[in-house]
Order: sequence, then structure tokens, then C-alpha cells
Amino acid sequence: MANFPFELVSPEKLIYSGSVSEVVVPGTEGEFGILAGHSPFVSTLKPGVLTIRGDGATKKLFVRGGFAEANPQGLTVLAEIAIPLEEIRPERLAQMIKDAEEDVEDAKDEVTRAKRLVMLEALKSASAAIQADGHTAH
Repeated sequence: MANFPFELVSPEKLIYSGSVSEVVVPGTEGEFGILAGHSPFVSTLKPGVLTIRGDGATKKLFVRGGFAEANPQGLTVLAEIAIPLEEIRPERLAQMIKDAEEDVEDAKDEVTRAKRLVMLEALKSASAAIQADGHTAH
């Protein structure tokens, strides 16, 4: 399988930069995979598990917020939060869910409430995905 350049960046730092064979991204319109030579594509991210495959190894990270841009030269993901799954503390994800629940309750109008509800559901889905992946978040 052909490799391509991939970068994962958060506001704090460059998290990953290297040659990979595939990246699976949790997009807001659904999970999608990127391979070498992908046509131009831009998507926003939903909270979920980003999977990087390359050099015979697989790396999984929890990502939240941001966007992905693919083109024939490679893929760049800019994420508000990107944490390797093995570093996810169950209490941290539980706190993010609790905060999102409070944000839904505090919404002043239906449009804001609907947006916050989408984030809450995405966080719950991400928690379930992490749990299904064999990690202990709940």
C-alpha cells in the first residue's frame, strides 16, 4: 500500500508528522478513510477516534473539534484536542461529557441548544468508541 504525508496538529503542538498508509478520521458527516492520492476533501471533525496506520503500526487518538484537509499530496488534521487513547483518563472524558450536559442545560436558545446537543451526543459516541476499542473510558 502506498504511503503519503500526514500531519496532526493541535493548538499546543505538532502531535504527529510522518509517512502513513491510511488515516481514518471521525468527520461530522461520518467516519472516512484517507489513502495515498486521495482527491481534495475538507471535513470538520466530531469527537471520536482517529486511527493512523503506517510502518506496520497503528496509533489511535481521541480528537475533538477542528478539521481535516486531504489532497493528492497528503492529509492535515487540525484538532482542538488530540490525545493518544492510552493516555485518556476515564474521569477526563466523563468530565467533558458532564460539561457538555451542563452546556446543553444552559443554552439560551434552541439553535445553541441543538448545537450543544450534537456535541454532547458526539462525546458520548466517542466514549463508546473508546470503550469498544478496549480502553476503560466511560
